[in-house]
Amino acid sequence: MTELSEKQRDRLDEDQFAFPKQRKEPLNNATHVRNAMARFNQVKGVSDEDRDEAWSRIKRVAKKHGVEVREKSWRELGSES
Repeated sequence: MTELSEKQRDRLDEDQFAFPKQRKEPLNNATHVRNAMARFNQVKGVSDEDRDEAWSRIKRVAKKHGVEVREKSWRELGSES
């Protein structure tokens, strides 16, 4: 199941989000990790520091779920390098 209901989302701990203060981009499974990476640059209202911390979380959780992350930094997302 990839879609989270509001109730399921509310039950997630803060540390299960890429952006925990804002509770944005859940990271509870491989599909959500991929979605968080794909939507990363669309997240509004966060600082570059928040993005740095979120990217670290995404990379850590991606490894746990077997999701390949080629980019070393979130700044590389969407680039062809």
